[in-house]
Amino acid sequence: MSELQRTAEELDAADPLAAVRGSFVLDDVTYLDGNSLGALPAHVPARVEDVVRRQWGELRIRSWTEGGWWTAPERIGDRIAPLVGAAAGQVVVGDSTSVNVFKALVAAVRMAQDDGRTGAAAGPVRDEILVDATTFPTDGYIAESAARMTGCTLRPVAPSEVPSALADRGERTAAVLLNHVDYRTGRLHDLPALTAAVHAAGAYAVWDLCHSAGALPVGLDAHGVDLAVGCTYKYLNGGPGSPAYLYVRRDLQPRFDSPLPGWNSHAEPFGMRSDYAPASGAVRGRVGTPDILSLLALEAALDVWDEEGVSVAAVRAKSLALTDFFLRCVEAYVPDGRVESVTPAAHAERGSQVALRCDDAGEVMKRLIERGVVGDYRAPDVLRFGFTPLYVGFADVERAARVLARTLAG
Repeated sequence: MSELQRTAEELDAADPLAAVRGSFVLDDVTYLDGNSLGALPAHVPARVEDVVRRQWGELRIRSWTEGGWWTAPERIGDRIAPLVGAAAGQVVVGDSTSVNVFKALVAAVRMAQDDGRTGAAAGPVRDEILVDATTFPTDGYIAESAARMTGCTLRPVAPSEVPSALADRGERTAAVLLNHVDYRTGRLHDLPALTAAVHAAGAYAVWDLCHSAGALPVGLDAHGVDLAVGCTYKYLNGGPGSPAYLYVRRDLQPRFDSPLPGWNSHAEPFGMRSDYAPASGAVRGRVGTPDILSLLALEAALDVWDEEGVSVAAVRAKSLALTDFFLRCVEAYVPDGRVESVTPAAHAERGSQVALRCDDAGEVMKRLIERGVVGDYRAPDVLRFGFTPLYVGFADVERAARVLARTLAG
């Protein structure tokens, strides 16, 4: 047994989250792709079976009231809220991340333009949207469409350049759409400082939390974030295609003007009125009938956090320890020059993944998966490894680095 293998054993023995691993369905594969799809919590299949056989099969339509189906989007939103640093009543679950980005961004622009019309002194029209130039492609597509719809110009800017871009012509900026963690590199952006810079310019901050929620503290309320969105199938382990969520800060809810008003967000959803009157609170973020099967599978998956007494702070501490140890093992096992980490070394700038630049990365990842180490690949040359602290251990990390070295050696 090598020194690093012994170290991994010691770290696993001392890990306060080690017991949580038993709450998931796992095998002998080293699974480091939870930043794309989280593992299955072991109790979810039985809960879903109850939804299908009893709630749908026996109660049928009565489950909208007796099974709590109708209130599920807000109820489950309140379960997610503490994981992103929000008080209850500000998160609603439903639709996809893409749809929620659209709702949030258009609503942000509308609020900013309303501010200009109702302010004490008229200023330049806020007709520009800043978007993270390194964003996940869909966010960029949605931002471009939102810009056309609202008469704005779209301006791609690297997150580090947002403060200078705002200083340049921030009086014209309506909204800024940013990713908390870069999906390629794992870089963690400075949410508090960037949100403050956006507010100082009089604009609205919209954050995409897909690669941070459930892996690290977010602090939406503490940092005054206006609007945020995120998926639930990564670090929240809600299952493939599980519904996304939308955060609307409480004081902005009366002004949240969704571009997708649906009967589920109506003040009287069963009044079937021809004119639209928005409901109060986070319910304004709803659109149509929720996807009950996926929604309730997500609700069951979130039980892991409550039943195991897991804190986001403990998850973050283990995440940093896992990624530190992985980088240490890679440095020890992989010959110089074969890979290069593009994930920041500084803890304050690192999410819960490590991205390694590597020649022929696609083929290398294919061979890693064949050898029982599952990560993923991002064009053109990035091996991406995600570390979900709820079920990834230090022995997994050491094995992944060792297999990587052997794979690169041929």
